[in-house]
Amino acid sequence: MDSVFVTSRKQRLFREVRDYLMIALGMLVYSIGWTVFLLPNQITTGGVPGISSIIFWGTGLNVQYSYFAINGLLLIAAFVILGWKFVVKTVFAVVFMTLILPVIQGMTEGMHMLHDQPFMACVIGAAFCGSGVGIALSNNGSSGGTDIIAAIVNKYRDITLGRVIMLTDVVIISSSYLVLHDWEKLVYGFATLFICSFMVDQVVNSARQSVQFFIISKKHEEIGHRINMDLHRGVTYLDGVGAYTGAGVKMMFVLAKKRESTTIFRLIKDIDPNAFVSQSAVIGVFGEGFDKIKVK
Repeated sequence: MDSVFVTSRKQRLFREVRDYLMIALGMLVYSIGWTVFLLPNQITTGGVPGISSIIFWGTGLNVQYSYFAINGLLLIAAFVILGWKFVVKTVFAVVFMTLILPVIQGMTEGMHMLHDQPFMACVIGAAFCGSGVGIALSNNGSSGGTDIIAAIVNKYRDITLGRVIMLTDVVIISSSYLVLHDWEKLVYGFATLFICSFMVDQVVNSARQSVQFFIISKKHEEIGHRINMDLHRGVTYLDGVGAYTGAGVKMMFVLAKKRESTTIFRLIKDIDPNAFVSQSAVIGVFGEGFDKIKVK
């Protein structure tokens, strides 16, 4: 019993460490897209970075200061509604990004990538930003800003994160015209918004995809026990009868995340290489260990 507890504690610690590493990666990817491709070409992104960009163009105040201050207010709302676990990881993301921004700006100072190709800068920068936000959200974190608003809305309503971010960012990007006075840059800003929202949904949805397994094996008890203990996934035993042999069989029904499929196949192969396995994708899974049911 003690060994099981220790193993479970190690698994939780590993998941937490992995979350923080992936959030850091997401913020690094976002920072590169923002400071290397968008900011030098005066292309507005959404959220707090978009507000910080407008403040920078209007006043010259470095983006990391306004980014950190605005997020501080939003984190208070996140603490009240989403809980301390979300806030802790978001604080980590905000602090990490605040620290990494001047580093990236210093390394790329004087570098004007795609300066004469604003559309390509828009597409590449938005792809980086959207991917970074998606990585953070997929690992229970956030880059702050409209991500917090999106996470709050998504908690109570079945609206995609990308759509919420897109709607809330329209006003921010439109405001950039007050500083830049350039309709062309405004158009690029909206293109950035749509690409970024698309990438967020692609990354988040790919991480949330679920699969179902039907497994027939004479060693069903051992396989079911290992799936319970190693993956913390439920297993349902179903009674069946082979039409050809007339013999009774035990069938296991398992729902899991797509990323866990390889682990399940390896586990089955180690225990019973002759097991019959059917895997199929499912549109949505709601309940314990998966998404919560959200009704408008």
